[in-house]
Amino acid sequence: MKQAATIKLFLVHGNPNGLRTAELSNWSGKAISAPRTEVIDLLKREELTNTGFYLLTGVSAESGEKAIYIGEAENVSNRLKNHASKDFWNAVTVFVSKDDNLTKAHIRYLEGKLILLANDVGSSVVMNSASSGSKLPESDAAEMDVFLEKCLQLLPVLGVSDFNQVLESQVSADNLLYCKIKGLIATGKRSANGFVVFSGSQAVLEDRKSSKTIKTKREELMAKGLLEVKGSCLVFNKDIEFGSPSTAGSIVRGGNTNGLISWKDSNGISLKDIEQNKT
Repeated sequence: MKQAATIKLFLVHGNPNGLRTAELSNWSGKAISAPRTEVIDLLKREELTNTGFYLLTGVSAESGEKAIYIGEAENVSNRLKNHASKDFWNAVTVFVSKDDNLTKAHIRYLEGKLILLANDVGSSVVMNSASSGSKLPESDAAEMDVFLEKCLQLLPVLGVSDFNQVLESQVSADNLLYCKIKGLIATGKRSANGFVVFSGSQAVLEDRKSSKTIKTKREELMAKGLLEVKGSCLVFNKDIEFGSPSTAGSIVRGGNTNGLISWKDSNGISLKDIEQNKT
């Protein structure tokens, strides 16, 4: 269980979705986040002349899925100016240290850890071509791991859910939903950010010819080792959270599907009917 935390959130222009800063009590780090429309104001901030790492978040034009780019720089402001040509991102979140104790090795270590984590979680397309990372002395690595844990605690508050770990595997059978096709079964449930398909779930091997976007997404999951060919089907190697029941169902079925209808409980009641009966 995570420890309770006090977050200080400052809305620079009074807009909850605009330029804002976030800090945790008794922590040396600081987050500054802004939509792309307010990047000019973001770049003017003194904190961004320091060493830090940043996350560009948006949507992949190719797949339509969430996308993220993770970078680091000794002068974040200068580096961000070089990303103006990247059209996928619509928001940026920067992390710096208030005591200026982050070194180049520290931020390369944090960048590498975040890239690996983003690929492992698999909820977004990672736009980085490769993981960088940096080796640190054992004591420094332990300190940076604590720093990273605080950053991950703040990110969802700032609207970045790309690193949310799926912690819902231990659920009652009454809460489980099933998507069945051609004798195959996938198991999942609603989550705070969409829909989770659990490890061990099965998916059809062949894609529908008309489903180019879903085919691309399935190929990405296979390339990451999250979906694996086993016999005559694909199998989920870990819990994966998707943005909606329909995306989850489409991955299972190899083509576009209405997840509210295709996911059903053990009694055959669709997710649509389950949710309508709750209202």
